[in-house]
Amino acid sequence: MVKATNKSELIFYSQKNWEKLWKLINDMDEEMKNGTFRFNPEGKKEQHWSRDKNTRDVLAHLYEWHKLLLNFVMKNRQGEHISFLPIPYSWKNYGDMNEKFWEKNQKISFEDLKQQIFQTHQELITLIGTFSNDELYIKKYFNWTGTTSLGQYFQSSLPSHYDWALKKLRLHKKTFQN
Repeated sequence: MVKATNKSELIFYSQKNWEKLWKLINDMDEEMKNGTFRFNPEGKKEQHWSRDKNTRDVLAHLYEWHKLLLNFVMKNRQGEHISFLPIPYSWKNYGDMNEKFWEKNQKISFEDLKQQIFQTHQELITLIGTFSNDELYIKKYFNWTGTTSLGQYFQSSLPSHYDWALKKLRLHKKTFQN
């Protein structure tokens, strides 16, 4: 995964991976799109391999991380200092938060989720445009980004997260067809 170093690249890589993700999903037939993952999560140490059961679960995960980023940026811009991960979560236990996201989204249909994630993706792309390169890529530019840059938060929640989803859904497509 290529990491963006400026605003133009961030938008470009976000859109590029978004388009790849939706091309992959749109190329799936309904059975595959809605089917349960058939790959074996054993031997894969990351919690997400056993958490997500289908394409909708992957999209729900991306959607919830979109909402985290939108909330983080909007609240901090308004002067309400909040951390990216909501209390009581930290980078040591955020897997538990992801499990809660999974549970929360089990009753949402694929189509409703698709509509919601398209909206949040566009909101984030628009939000990127409101920042300068310095605001996005100078570490500690904002006191609320900690030791990193705001661009890194966008990188993680958009192109890098889409890359993660692509890997998972490509494996689903490969194993579902066998």
